[in-house]
Amino acid sequence: MITLTADNFEEQVLRSDRPVLVDFWTDWCPPCKMIAPILEEIADEYADRLTVAKLDAEEHPEIAQRYGVLGFPTLNLYRNGEVVRQIVGARPKRLLLADLEGHI
Repeated sequence: MITLTADNFEEQVLRSDRPVLVDFWTDWCPPCKMIAPILEEIADEYADRLTVAKLDAEEHPEIAQRYGVLGFPTLNLYRNGEVVRQIVGARPKRLLLADLEGHI
């Protein structure tokens, strides 16, 4: 899983040639901690067709604000530099994959 910053967000997400699932999280968010292992599994299982990345929204609030992130965790799926799916809140792996179906 990639750790995003203001310095690498454009290159790693907006210019990526494959879909990128970005986890906007904060350190004080219990659901963010609950979903982290699920995202690690998805990153491993779908490594050939999906990039999974994390962005600490407290360290980079300008990026979170730019994409309308109001709650945590928020997962944005980017394709060709555009958000094609936004998922707010933690959920089980099977429901998360169902939400991403058709996009990855």
